[in-house]
Amino acid sequence: MAKVDVKFSPHKAFAKEAHVATKAALSRMVDEASEDVVSFWEGQARELAWFAPWRKPFVWKHPHAQWFVGGTTNASMNCLDRHLGGWRKSKAAIIWEGEPGETRTLTYQQLHAEVCRAANALLKLGVQRGNVVAIYMGMVPEAIVAMLACARIGATHNVVFGGFSSEALKERMNDSNAVALITQDAAWRRGDLVHLKAAADAALKGCKSVQHVIVLQRTSEKTAMKLGRDHWWHEILAGASRTNEPAKLPSEHPLFILYTSGSTGKPKGILHTTGGYLTQVAYSAKLVFDLKEDDVYFCTADIGWITGHSYIVYGPLLNGATIVMYEGAPNWPEPNRFWDIIERHGVTIFYTAPTAIRAFIKWGESWPAKHDLSSLRLLGTVGEPINPEVWMWYHSVIGKQRCPIVDTWWQTETGAIMISPVPGATTTKPGTATKPLPGIAVDVVRKDGTSCDVNEGGLLVVKHPWPSMLRTIYGNDVRYREAYWSEFPKTRKHPGWYFTGDGAKRDKDGYIWIIGRVDDVVNVSGHRLGTAEIESALVSHKLVAEAAVVARPDELKGHALVAFVSLKSSAKGLNTDKLREELRALVAKEIGHFAKPDEVRFAESLPKTRSGKIMRRLLREIVSGFGVTGDVSTLEDMSVLERLHKGDEE
Repeated sequence: MAKVDVKFSPHKAFAKEAHVATKAALSRMVDEASEDVVSFWEGQARELAWFAPWRKPFVWKHPHAQWFVGGTTNASMNCLDRHLGGWRKSKAAIIWEGEPGETRTLTYQQLHAEVCRAANALLKLGVQRGNVVAIYMGMVPEAIVAMLACARIGATHNVVFGGFSSEALKERMNDSNAVALITQDAAWRRGDLVHLKAAADAALKGCKSVQHVIVLQRTSEKTAMKLGRDHWWHEILAGASRTNEPAKLPSEHPLFILYTSGSTGKPKGILHTTGGYLTQVAYSAKLVFDLKEDDVYFCTADIGWITGHSYIVYGPLLNGATIVMYEGAPNWPEPNRFWDIIERHGVTIFYTAPTAIRAFIKWGESWPAKHDLSSLRLLGTVGEPINPEVWMWYHSVIGKQRCPIVDTWWQTETGAIMISPVPGATTTKPGTATKPLPGIAVDVVRKDGTSCDVNEGGLLVVKHPWPSMLRTIYGNDVRYREAYWSEFPKTRKHPGWYFTGDGAKRDKDGYIWIIGRVDDVVNVSGHRLGTAEIESALVSHKLVAEAAVVARPDELKGHALVAFVSLKSSAKGLNTDKLREELRALVAKEIGHFAKPDEVRFAESLPKTRSGKIMRRLLREIVSGFGVTGDVSTLEDMSVLERLHKGDEE
């Protein structure tokens, strides 16, 4: 990545009040976990409420883990019931803001009552323990209620991102054999309505397993309802009791299935279970975000993704935190919406994606400058490696050089944060997630399994099972083994490691730098290049807002590099031919002549999913000349593709 040669020690005022306040304290935690990792995780599990204790803390039959075997617990009970015995019952659990501007606050007691009503409604419809319930909703409190209601009765929830198409919803409901669907009439997005019920109806035409559909009335839109199958949320909950005894579930009971985006091939249904997942998300949320009783925590993810599951719903609620939940887009009606929310609600912790931060940079510093962001005490990033330059902007413009930044690395499959600074104890460097959390054993290795030297690119692996790890791919254990365990398989001489799919480097301080997906590492004239490194070099130019680098086949070099670059408004009117050569020269300077893009294409905007990730697959298809053939159901703005194609023809 482009070098930003600077380090930031924990702010003294922050460290003084932090849960882990010194490097020595963090080192003791690391040593404790290294000496006996199972006992370490047992200690974390005891922070939860259990109906019955476990008999065995850990059972490992490669590649399948079981944690806290014999113990019984309940996710809904841990998120809600155990907070009701004291003052937390009157504490805000959810502060919600709709895109049109309305707000609602649910205390822990009120949220508990709503979850019990929804749980009773599901039971009345015949949903049983072990059934799968699909949830296809926008960012409304009822989506969280639905998740916790499923967890309360022992149903497994399958949340499908509200931006997915009807075809994608159908595929996920069929694969999971869902018996019920919870959705809403429509959701607000950038001032327009996303018609979720209409999409659900289209999906249900090809889904035989769903017997009942519960529909939340979010808008005044006319909605088609099928007699006998469809039920209005407000009607079916109206007569439901506000009390419900949480089911006593085994630690390994399936809590949820979450499907990966399925950009190529069939989506993978990642299966997470209860006790181990809850243990690690509660631990990591408290440790990484340094959660305190008076914090107001705002994560900008959608609950349809793992970040929403772990760090909007389960992690914060397990810790009794107050969360801010926002329905709409960050630039509606203007690009200051997040900063306005932070100021009005007194947000103290802000967790977002590098893609979003790059959009903030493109929109300009004037938008956050309009607002008082002094309530913020901690910033976080998630979803992809963050460019050092973007990190520095976040640190100076949003954090005013006083807020620690926790750059977190983890996956849908890991369930919880694996690599991250601990904000009161870790010296940070822009662009690196630093070191694994206590209890996590990772390494950067070569193909033969030997550890890489300092600054040598290699493969990121996890060497010991962890509580929140996926248990399998739902309905396809063979694919689970092949996808995650075949790169470093178990043999008589090798224990078998989990391969993350990411390339990485470790620097002289032991900090891990994520290079990007191995799929995004290309061979150019014999050089293995991480496209994330090249993108970071491009973004370091003062006129570049965003960049995405992809490869196209090249007979001579193996791959040729094509950079798609989105410029800041200040670049308007400049000589693009000259700028194109400047950017190529910049990459040569930062990385090497061999890394210079063969082409630099300027684009007004880049194709992104509705969650803000650049869809590099589509760019690869464009530069390869075969046209876009893959799934585009998650694309935020279809017109971007048309403009890119037009530019291609010109």
